[in-house]
Amino acid sequence: MSTLRSAPRGELRGWHVLAAMLAFFGAVIAVNVAFMIVALDTFPGEDVRRSYVQGVAYNETLEERRIEAQTGWRAFAELASAEHGAIVRVTLSDSTGAPLRGAAIEAELRRPAAAAQDTALAFTEGAPGVYSAPVATPARGVWIVRGTARRDGAQRSFERRLQWRP
Repeated sequence: MSTLRSAPRGELRGWHVLAAMLAFFGAVIAVNVAFMIVALDTFPGEDVRRSYVQGVAYNETLEERRIEAQTGWRAFAELASAEHGAIVRVTLSDSTGAPLRGAAIEAELRRPAAAAQDTALAFTEGAPGVYSAPVATPARGVWIVRGTARRDGAQRSFERRLQWRP
């Protein structure tokens, strides 16, 4: 005669262990997928075009910067509030500290993690050596202004990290 024995209440069975393992690994995988989605949404990938090629040619970039430094020009950039949005102001001076007049500036206001927000800037000279470019009100946070000033066949590249807090 065989007797059927019922499991005591609260006994750990094989299907309990399987369910616990599936729940644990399911939670780990769900968190990893969520982090991956957030990471790809906030930084979609390469921010600088052809970054590998730029890295390979970095010695040439350093040589260009050394030649530019011989001009003695200095550039200071700032992001300030304006009547209708914001304004990027670049102040140029020569090696003696005198304002650098009549320069042509090509620059871009860049968002480090969102290339879609990058904006080309059109500068005009107001006061001697002070060049301004209006921009729509930028989003709060870090911005980078990167550009080149040219005059009489000489040039000077500049880059400055700016914090925008309206």
